[in-house]
Amino acid sequence: MAARIGKAETLDYAQIDVVGKLKEMTGNRGPDACIDAVGMEAEGHTIGALYDRAKQAMMLETDRPHVLWQCIQACRKGGTVSVPGVYGGFIDKFPIGAAFAKGLTFRMGQTHVHRCLAPLLERIEKGEIDTAGVITHRLGLEEAPHGYEVFEKKQDNCIKVVMRPHA
Repeated sequence: MAARIGKAETLDYAQIDVVGKLKEMTGNRGPDACIDAVGMEAEGHTIGALYDRAKQAMMLETDRPHVLWQCIQACRKGGTVSVPGVYGGFIDKFPIGAAFAKGLTFRMGQTHVHRCLAPLLERIEKGEIDTAGVITHRLGLEEAPHGYEVFEKKQDNCIKVVMRPHA
């Protein structure tokens, strides 16, 4: 979706070393900003990701911070790491020393939906933003459990489910 709609260059973590590729793309400097939009449910195939899974299975850690670690590793000195992805508990071995040494700025928390909603809806109504490529499923409220399952399991090319209370 990011490549198709936003014309962004995308990297597939299952195919490449994301940190290494970002360093290569920026002349070994690193991006100015990195975003962990995944949060506590991060997936991965590196040793760090497998380690997080094992700690979580043994109840030694509640979250899987693999993407957050990658953001800290990749981001340039003096850069910004934004975390709209949700973390709910404890992270073991958080690399605070690396973040400190790079002088990173952290911005995190729940998205301020109420502040953004009115201007966003206005732009959609004016036709400045086309949601056709984002909203893939429209369901009645009684179909909410099915909608959550399709979204969570990434079935049927699901990107965004919109619930209609009176379908």
